[in-house]
Amino acid sequence: MDIEFYDVKNRQKVKVPSSQVKKTKYTRKTKSGSIQTRYALKAELNGVRLTKFVSQEMWDSLDAPMA
Repeated sequence: MDIEFYDVKNRQKVKVPSSQVKKTKYTRKTKSGSIQTRYALKAELNGVRLTKFVSQEMWDSLDAPMA
């Protein structure tokens, strides 16, 4: 299964095999004191690092290693 990322450097959408994708989580504390978590997928294609923010459901469903 290929996952589609947007390559900012080349300004085009690219497909990366799911075997090359890693999962990561960004957690921060907001001004009001609550915790916000964003789920992302990371990959590298032709020396360009790619990041795609996804929903928690998609993040949980993917069987990829943590970055």
